[in-house]
Amino acid sequence: MTYTVQVSTQQSIAEYVLQQLSDAGSVRLRKMFGEYAVYCNGKVVALICDDRLFVKLTAGGKDFAGNPEEVPPYPGSKPYFLIDEDRWEDRTWLSELIRITEKELPIPKAKKPQRKK
Repeated sequence: MTYTVQVSTQQSIAEYVLQQLSDAGSVRLRKMFGEYAVYCNGKVVALICDDRLFVKLTAGGKDFAGNPEEVPPYPGSKPYFLIDEDRWEDRTWLSELIRITEKELPIPKAKKPQRKK
């Protein structure tokens, strides 16, 4: 598999995707290493890397999305669903995919407080 690496995702792209997901629940972005994690109701449901949207794999998401392409968002990553840009325009469809994905993902484990040295 060949990767084309950009410097980072454009902030305008990330903000557009976030806007399109606003009906999915409590959604937010977290910038990490020039790319973005997409959170819904406190769970990481997707990544935006190299200006492309990758949604975590779930059985319900696969059924809903109609068997989308599964690719890793960055080298060494587990595969995610790659969502075509033309699907980004359909706010209702995209929000539903994120809602389905969020419901199937486990609640994140609480982080342990760091010990003072």
